[in-house]
Amino acid sequence: MNVFYFVRHAKAGSRSHWQGDDRLRPLSKKGKRQAEDLIDVFKPFKITAIYSSPFLRCDQTVEPLAHDRGLDIQKTPALEEGRGLRGAFEFMSDPRLDDVVVSTHGDLVWELVEDLVKRRVIKPGEGGYEKGSTWVVEVDDGKPVRARFIPPP
Repeated sequence: MNVFYFVRHAKAGSRSHWQGDDRLRPLSKKGKRQAEDLIDVFKPFKITAIYSSPFLRCDQTVEPLAHDRGLDIQKTPALEEGRGLRGAFEFMSDPRLDDVVVSTHGDLVWELVEDLVKRRVIKPGEGGYEKGSTWVVEVDDGKPVRARFIPPP
């Protein structure tokens, strides 16, 4: 059984007010607090690696946790906005990965939850997709078998 922690990036500045490249849109003050608070959220969990979308807001979300655990953040385009579940399943189907934090976007988390419902791993309406929230997904032979929601800090 392998465990993955899918973290939706913390609260970022408003997309409509951001003038630059959306990939460089940073966390808001609240988002930075949420990112710091993830250290406490993850205290009970073993973490062996941290992967992130290369978008700044995803990277910033897991920076304090990575620093606290002495881990490098491995950035991958597979977790970018608009990439769909393919990237998530690349991680979940790799038997060498376990206890891995994955920092990504709302669209991927929404699709993950929909997939978990379709597979009857969770019930419709269970959990959520709020910014800074985490889905703990247990995987057996590359397929999700159990999942639980951790609300945002």
